[in-house]
Amino acid sequence: MNVKLIKQTKDIVRVILNEPQTYNSLSFKNLNDLIKIFNKLDNDKNVKVIVIEGAGKGFSAGHNLREVKSLKKKEKYQKLFNLCSKLMIQIVEGKKPVIAKVHGAAFAAGCQLVASCDLAFSSNDALFATPGVNIGLFCSTPMVAVSRKINRKSMMKMLLTGEPIKAKYAKEIGLINDYYSKSKLDTEVFKVAKKIASKSNLTIKIGKQTFYKQLEMPLKKAYAYTSKMMTLNMMAIDAKEGISAFLEKRKPKWKHK
Repeated sequence: MNVKLIKQTKDIVRVILNEPQTYNSLSFKNLNDLIKIFNKLDNDKNVKVIVIEGAGKGFSAGHNLREVKSLKKKEKYQKLFNLCSKLMIQIVEGKKPVIAKVHGAAFAAGCQLVASCDLAFSSNDALFATPGVNIGLFCSTPMVAVSRKINRKSMMKMLLTGEPIKAKYAKEIGLINDYYSKSKLDTEVFKVAKKIASKSNLTIKIGKQTFYKQLEMPLKKAYAYTSKMMTLNMMAIDAKEGISAFLEKRKPKWKHK
């Protein structure tokens, strides 16, 4: 299989891009497989956190250029880029937190995938780039995700030069949360995943949805919307349990509802 699923624990799942011979390219097949997998995991009540990573030398080099070159027709190009956009939107709008675990290169749509995830951690030798300008194809769809995570000047430099950036700088500009040695990356990523998995499913779902929606709103509308969502959250059993547990100095027992 080009995309593998591995259960790390009963509530943490690893999604592994498993086509190292194409540097885990986001081909039609792989995009369709990822969309199906994320849809399945989103509806699995036992899954609380999803970690996505790449097999072989790196995370993902983006679209398969041999496949792109073979398409030729405008309709097929549009279908590919629409499909890629569908995956990225699905990750952002999904109920479960998604963590990118990156090593090697995350280029073009691969960099877009990293930016679309809720959290991202990498090895200290990882590289990130939007290099389309080097082959006459501006990284317009990747910049949608990346430009929502980093500032404009940093984004434009990546887009206009096509030059890769290192993990240290990627952290400084907000593309990733942190970076570690290869030997520590797994441990650190799953430490964060376990911490998130220990929270109320319902609270995390409401919070993730609210976070992304309010970002696109003007200030007053954002406050009105988040006030409604906090009220909705407050009516949940888990909010009442969490507050009681805090006041009673005990661990909460989540019902996830």
